[in-house]
Amino acid sequence: MILAEMAILGGIALALIAQTPTSKTAPSLLHVSNTFEFNVRESQEQVAPLFGANRERVWAEGWDPQFVYPQPAEDRQGSVFHVKHGSHESTWITTIFAPEKGHIQHVYFIPDATAVLIDIHLSPAPHAGTHVQVRYERTALSAELNDHIRQQGEKDAKSAEEWRTAIETYFEKAAVHHGH
Repeated sequence: MILAEMAILGGIALALIAQTPTSKTAPSLLHVSNTFEFNVRESQEQVAPLFGANRERVWAEGWDPQFVYPQPAEDRQGSVFHVKHGSHESTWITTIFAPEKGHIQHVYFIPDATAVLIDIHLSPAPHAGTHVQVRYERTALSAELNDHIRQQGEKDAKSAEEWRTAIETYFEKAAVHHGH
């Protein structure tokens, strides 16, 4: 009887071993963090709301978030929206929306591709206007995308002038439109 039980247990152990995947070292997934900073002439009160997904439409060319929540579209903490990235679609959540405190944060992800955190802090600039600091944290969710994540991170780090110019241009056009 003991031999039969041992044979059964041995058979179960062999079956479990056969079902256990062989351990392979998982490929390393890249994570990059890049920060850029710039100053704009306008006050924090004017600038901070422009980093909400809905208001960003006024200065970021091609930016067209499709709001899931809330309806109608409104910038607030907990907003959920989709954005097209070529043939992919990302799902975004505004995790912090406190323009009065100078802090806006968004998180988005593309399944099996990337997870991204965008953390924006605004403060009064030393002489006038607003200082903006933007931090992108990108994580590859597939090793095949490590190079893409690295390239996106390098692009992020060089985005200050593009963002500054787009925001200043928006305010210049708004002033002309309002006759200032």
